[in-house]
Amino acid sequence: MGMEPASESSAAEINWAGNQRYSAARLLRPESVEELQGEVKQAQRLKVVGSRHSFNTIADTTGDLMELSALPRSFELSEGGATVTVDAGMRYGELARRLQEQGRALPNMASLPHITVAGSVATGTHGSGDALPPLSSAVSAVELVLADGSHHTLRRGDADFGAAVVNLGALGVVVRLSLDTVPTFEVRQDVYDGLSWEAVQDGVEELMGSAYSVSLFTRWSGERFGHAWLKSVGEPPRELAGVTALRHDIGLVEGAVERTTAQSGQWGSWDQRLPHFLLDFTPSNGSELQSEYLLPREHAGEAVRRLRTLGDAMEPHLLISEVRTMAADDQWMSPAWGRGTVGFHFTWRQRVEEVAQLLPRLEEALMPLGARAHWGKLAAVEVAGAAYPKLPDFREVAHRLDPDGVFRNTFLDQHVFEG
Repeated sequence: MGMEPASESSAAEINWAGNQRYSAARLLRPESVEELQGEVKQAQRLKVVGSRHSFNTIADTTGDLMELSALPRSFELSEGGATVTVDAGMRYGELARRLQEQGRALPNMASLPHITVAGSVATGTHGSGDALPPLSSAVSAVELVLADGSHHTLRRGDADFGAAVVNLGALGVVVRLSLDTVPTFEVRQDVYDGLSWEAVQDGVEELMGSAYSVSLFTRWSGERFGHAWLKSVGEPPRELAGVTALRHDIGLVEGAVERTTAQSGQWGSWDQRLPHFLLDFTPSNGSELQSEYLLPREHAGEAVRRLRTLGDAMEPHLLISEVRTMAADDQWMSPAWGRGTVGFHFTWRQRVEEVAQLLPRLEEALMPLGARAHWGKLAAVEVAGAAYPKLPDFREVAHRLDPDGVFRNTFLDQHVFEG
């Protein structure tokens, strides 16, 4: 009933950017949790896709591919509103809108509101803010369907919870999640253009701590570094590194200004300011590739210096690069596990071969500084899990919950379960 047979349309499923074509012969769209349980129980290999915003093969499989968009929507606020429980197919923008209607909020959001809650936290996705950990930190419970079709819930405080949220799709099918909420709040965005290289290289920590959430944007070439987006809950600085805020809004990733959330000091609710892009418009650029490397925050200045030396090589293929910070996460496979983190994100033109040649050069510069690659983006590193001290614990939980490896695939075997 919710399952498509093998066909050209289902077998040819592609990801959001169009750079990955899934290998599955069947696409499953269960319309109830009971139907989902039956399909999982029969599967020999199965992977779940959300908004298809991963740029690598983490969600690929030669078995069955499953999406959760046909499941009934769920939105349950606890008494007092401190917790919300949602279905795994819900997108962050939809959740944010409904929370705002109830006077509640999430502490942070990623730049795109179009991505699903379950898929985002499973790969360690984050926003920005010195005191704000990745999105996974807001999750207090995860409801899974295991390979045998049974329900299994992991809650904050359980022995295995460190594996549950940033789960890489390796434990089971997430059907519902519970998240902490806070009272709604207002945010303003201000953009400071023309930051000097010296100001960023020598003062990146001060810059990143200048507002509730800060993003630095650059193309790693030219006489000036680029610009800073400050998302403030109080009055922002009158000047930032010697420059004043723009009086007009700007676009991002060669996109129209109308697609971005309002800037120029306009106050608005958190759901309309924390993301960079608006839910009602096509996100970002679409036809692009993305990479990201996350380092201990104390190495931010040195990373800026090293990346600047690669600017001329990157420039023809780079749309934009973003620098963000986050507080430490306690999810074992989170790129921010155990440390304050700075992330260096790269949005590339869709030039697969050229980007593939650049990534080893970036990693040669960043890996000695303790970089971890984002789980959903392109990287050249051969065994990504080697950078995670809690990898043995994660493997143990995965083997126990999925002993036959139903939810494994080539990507997970290479980066998590081997090496």
